[in-house]
Amino acid sequence: MSGLVDVEELERDWSELSDEFRSLEAANQSYQELHERLEEMQEKCTKQIQHQRYRMRQISKHLKTYLTKERLTHTNKEKLTQLDKSIMKRKAQIHEIEQGLPQQNSRYLKIILGDVNVSILNRNDKIRYKDEYEKFKLILNVIGLLLSFLNILYNYRALELVFLFLLVWYYCTLTIRESILKVNGSRIKGWWRLHHFISTVCAGVLLVWPQGEPWQLFRNQFMYFNVYISLVQYMQFRYQKGVLYRLKALGERHNMDITIEGFHSWMWRGLKFLFPFLFVGYLFQFYNAFTLYQLTEHPDATWQIPVLSILFLILFVGNSLTTLLVILQKQTEHTENRYRLMSLIASKRQKTVRQPSNSDAGDGTNVDSPKSK
Repeated sequence: MSGLVDVEELERDWSELSDEFRSLEAANQSYQELHERLEEMQEKCTKQIQHQRYRMRQISKHLKTYLTKERLTHTNKEKLTQLDKSIMKRKAQIHEIEQGLPQQNSRYLKIILGDVNVSILNRNDKIRYKDEYEKFKLILNVIGLLLSFLNILYNYRALELVFLFLLVWYYCTLTIRESILKVNGSRIKGWWRLHHFISTVCAGVLLVWPQGEPWQLFRNQFMYFNVYISLVQYMQFRYQKGVLYRLKALGERHNMDITIEGFHSWMWRGLKFLFPFLFVGYLFQFYNAFTLYQLTEHPDATWQIPVLSILFLILFVGNSLTTLLVILQKQTEHTENRYRLMSLIASKRQKTVRQPSNSDAGDGTNVDSPKSK
């Protein structure tokens, strides 16, 4: 009798599970329909964005033609200026809409990952991925600092290779992660991305540099350089993290903006104390290039030495020029803002001086007018 009861309970359980499976099938069907609908809407939005940009290009082209004309009424000039502002605002709005849509991979990502969609559609997931990128940089920076210090203390080839392989892997991974961030709306661009590609090549050449007297002559200098750079990068990371947090809280920076291993315009606030450390690091890169150039005359010199000398020189020139240009740009903006403020104050003072005189003239007219009558 107990056996029959057990069988009946099993049948009931299976019946309940079958009902739940039918519910699962219905939910899966709804999901498939929603997914197809989602792809259709994404394609529709993408086409409309392309249409908006095409029409805006046409309007902007005609707008520039009209603005170059000398004979324009004041009213028309104001209308054209307002239209130009509206176009700029629309571009920003389209950019925000685009962040919620899948983006095309860069050529570099297509080579590395293939035609895989790396777009992150959820805003919170994007920010989480960006934060993971920052943690990755910080952790690897600390590990690199420790390995550099150990290589100064102990001259073991195995320890050198571990450190150099870590550099290759770190910079290669960094370029991939930054390319994914770029697809998902991060505004890192220009030299700071190229810097990591050059650093990847530099680390790869160092890894295949055969052990010999030239390497031993350069080895300690390179390790000291990495210790210094790691310390400066950690200082920058702590500072930039705080600045980005404050600017994002004030709504002045994008949530996908990241810390960088150099100088950027948003870092201007209170960063003057880091300038000497940055430029000493750049001069250290030049010193590496000069030392390697001298080593090219060594009897045991290999092809890695001149290549590394050129790469370090490129890093020095690129970092120095980019930082100086940003500083010059910020100084120019500061001067322009100061003159605008002075002009605004002067114009207000003139208005303040004019108002009493006009008032007095008005009172005199009102007094004289009865006499005239």
